[in-house]
Amino acid sequence: MSTLLVKNIAHLATFDDAAREIADGAILVRDNVIEAVGTTAELSGSEADETLDLAHHVVMPGMVNTHHHMYQNLTRVMVQDDALFVWLKALYPVWGKLDDDAIRVSARVSMAELMMSGCTTSSDHLYVMPTNARLDTTIEAAREIGLRFHAARGAMSRGESKGGLPPDNCVEDEDFILKDAERLIGAYHDMSRHSMSRIILAPCSPFSVTPELMRDAAALARKHDGVRLHSHIAEVLDEEVYCNEIYGMRSVGFAESVGWLGDDVWFAHAIFLNDDEIRLFAETGTGATYCPSAHMRCGLGIMRVREMLDAGVKVGLGVDGSASNDTSNMFLEARIGQLLQRVAPARYLSEKPGGRGGFGGTPTALSARETLTMATRGGAKLLGRDDIGYLAPGMSADFIAMDMHQLGLSGAERDPLAALIMCGPFKVDHSFINGVQVIADGQFTSFDVDGALAEHRDTMKRLHDA
Repeated sequence: MSTLLVKNIAHLATFDDAAREIADGAILVRDNVIEAVGTTAELSGSEADETLDLAHHVVMPGMVNTHHHMYQNLTRVMVQDDALFVWLKALYPVWGKLDDDAIRVSARVSMAELMMSGCTTSSDHLYVMPTNARLDTTIEAAREIGLRFHAARGAMSRGESKGGLPPDNCVEDEDFILKDAERLIGAYHDMSRHSMSRIILAPCSPFSVTPELMRDAAALARKHDGVRLHSHIAEVLDEEVYCNEIYGMRSVGFAESVGWLGDDVWFAHAIFLNDDEIRLFAETGTGATYCPSAHMRCGLGIMRVREMLDAGVKVGLGVDGSASNDTSNMFLEARIGQLLQRVAPARYLSEKPGGRGGFGGTPTALSARETLTMATRGGAKLLGRDDIGYLAPGMSADFIAMDMHQLGLSGAERDPLAALIMCGPFKVDHSFINGVQVIADGQFTSFDVDGALAEHRDTMKRLHDA
């Protein structure tokens, strides 16, 4: 067994139950687990095989990304100014050319970008697998780079010929989808504490799968310990129109009708939930992922995060796909997420003739610490984890460190934790995942970034020239 003492931390934010923030903090790690957290003085007697001095650094738990489509970084900045359904129909033909090597190459780049921006655990919703692409490939990429990973076996089964949105060459047979999901659970789903790999079942959306697949996927997941369910919901008003026309109910009503509400379910986006639906999410334990950059990029709307948190809904943060967001940066997502909530319409300012006009927000809508809690503990709850998201004895050794001696943090010493998103975005200087240092002094310890980028450029050219 090996031990590591991280000491002299200028500001240690634990996000534990007491929300402790410790000046001159220290962390003692044994193998992949945190053994002690306190001040440097309190842990000074601890013997350790290695020590790391993080004077002038702020340290916090690694962030948890709860919604992504990693393959989309092969189609960045395409279809820049169209509505979501138009955007999807324009990109489906490109995604229909994806093969297993493209999945591998795009996953490696996405994971590296996430990790450099403070992410230590990520899910990925892979729902386009047309030409021998496998979810296994993303899991192998995560093992290579050292990312804690929840792989979502996505699927589309309802093509245009059956009334769905995607073209028929992008959909799969439902029997095959379920058999492959069962195979993946058996091969990779690890429910042990501190596990690095778990499987999620994730039919894509109400307009790309059948009710039968939703029901069957839920039944299959619930046969296995800890296999959670994930999908998109209430992302765009066109979806509400579709659900009313096809199913005779709103999106959340459709989810409820197929058994997709519960503590083991979380949805991406959930922008257009009404008050009753927010209460229903809270009552059933159903969670939601806030993806502010994608919501803004595609002109979708503003998720009612404040109301959802106040109602007791579990909310996490997600970067969404790198073609609807165009980046995979968790610090940037946190910053935008906080600021967007502050301009969410709270009151109309033109109550009298000659009034100021427009809608007013409020700077109290979402604080920096609430946002970072969503990105850490909130994400862990959505993924069903009780071993990540905060720093305390017995928790996984997943933490990140940022050097405060840099231009963008000058003058922020009074609150370096809030500064990480209010003054950012920043790159991490150090990152530990499961007790392993994956980033040191701003560089990956073993991952070849230049090689990954070269492969990515070649793959993108191959797909676009095909």
